[in-house]
This record gives sequence, structure tokens and C-alpha cells, in this order.
Amino acid sequence: MIKIKLVNNAKKVDKFLINYLKKQEYSLLVNPMKYGLISGGKKIRSTIIFDLGKIFKLSQKKLINICAAVECIHSYSLIHDDLPCMDNDIIRRGKPSTHIKFGEASAVLAGNSLLTLAFEIIADKNFSINLSMKNEIIKSLAFCSGHTGIAGGQELDLKFENRNKNQKQIELMQRKKTGKLFNFCFYAVAVMAKKNIKEKKALSSLGEDIGLLFQLTDDFLDIRGSKKLLGKSIKKDNKKGKSTLINLIGYEKTYKYAENLKKYILLKLKKHGKNAEDLINTIEFILGRNF
Repeated sequence: MIKIKLVNNAKKVDKFLINYLKKQEYSLLVNPMKYGLISGGKKIRSTIIFDLGKIFKLSQKKLINICAAVECIHSYSLIHDDLPCMDNDIIRRGKPSTHIKFGEASAVLAGNSLLTLAFEIIADKNFSINLSMKNEIIKSLAFCSGHTGIAGGQELDLKFENRNKNQKQIELMQRKKTGKLFNFCFYAVAVMAKKNIKEKKALSSLGEDIGLLFQLTDDFLDIRGSKKLLGKSIKKDNKKGKSTLINLIGYEKTYKYAENLKKYILLKLKKHGKNAEDLINTIEFILGRNF
């Protein structure tokens, strides 16, 4: 059931993105942009946005721009992460990485273009919310994407390779690299739902916890996952000397930590009653997933 929901939500976001790009002036970068953005991937962040929107009675139509912007940011980060100067991965989503298919220069420029496209999608005049809400969402997206978020987390990830780092340092890195975009997903929905400052802060913090859970699961899958199902290389963290909780405290203790984190997240969500069922099912899927 959850897998069907993921596929259907991904199709909706892909359709929006394809139509959005069709309306723009064509450039040589459109193909590598679409290659890294449209084909493949769970687009689980979009599903989480839709699920959270259901709690606050926000339609998918009202949230689709947020989803599209998030997927642009996520895909840009993957394109850049795969580059030889970073993680040097040649497979992504079951196919050659963007730089393998189109060359390094085009991959860099396509990633840059997806980054800027995300902000264009939020700023678009057809995204009919008031300007103060747009400004708040754009500022949050910038904070979660730049040196205080994804980019800063990737820098730490690279600098932490083959270094002895403690649990607090590793968790901070993973919260930036993966957690911050989930943080944004929750914050943006909270803005759309017109929540107060305290509620927005609590929701974005919960989103970041979900992002950490997602990253921990990625670390588990690097060890026990299938290359065919994951669509990317496995068993690479040890080879590259990545700083992970698994390498620091072991698989079993890290899994117990992840289970406790999941329980904490679900406890926070259960107060929303039946409206939170879809989001709860998605959280359950995250830790139990095999792709």
C-alpha cells in the first residue's frame, strides 16, 4: 500500500516538474536536469509533505509547488554528491550518474540549475499564497540547502572521512546533510497551515528527526541492502572511511537507537489522531524499507 502511494505521489510531482520545464525556454541543460530529477527515486519527501498536509487539511494541489522545489533541491544534491570530487559514485537510481551520462561540467551546471529552479518554483506567480508566506518559505529553503544545511553537511561528510568523530559530531553532520531538507518539508507545511512560531519550530524539529531516521536507514542499507533494489552502489561507507554511527558504536546499537528515534517520532504524531495515519505509515516504512 505504501509503495503504491509513493509511486502515485512521485508521478504527480514528476508531471508538475515536466510541465513546468516545458513552459521554459529550452536549453542544453534541460536533458541532464530531467535525467537527474524525473526518472527514478522514491520522492519520499514529497509523500511526507502530502501526509503532513493531510493532518492540517491542506490539499495536494496547494502543496505541489513545495514538493517540486524539494525534489529539485534533493536531486541537485545527489548530482553533486556523485561527482568525482565528492563521493565519486557512478550509479544512481539504477542508471549511470548524471556526470557519467553527460559529463562533469554539464552535471555541475545541471545541479546548479535545479538549485535555482527550486526557488523559482516557490516564487512563481501561479503559486498563489501571500508574499510574506512565500518569503518565509524561501528563506527556510535557503537555510536548509546552503552551508547551514545540505551543503554544509556534505562538507562535513567529506572532511570526516577516515577521522575519529564522536556520536554528537556524526549526528550533527547527518542532521545537516539529510535532516535539514526534511526539516524544511515540515516547516513549509507549517507556514502553509498558518501555525505560530512555537508550532513551526516543533514541527520542523520533528521533520529533522525523521530525516535523521532516513539517513540511519540508508546506512543500514549500505550494509545489508541490494544494489539492484537500491539502484546504487552498496558497502561503500567502509571503503571510503565514512563516519557513521554504525562504524562508531556498531550495527545493533545503532539500530536500537533508530528504533527509539522512530518511537519518539510516532509518539509525537499520534496526538493528531486519524489524520496522522498516512504519515505514521510512511515513518514505519522508512525504517523497514529495503530500497
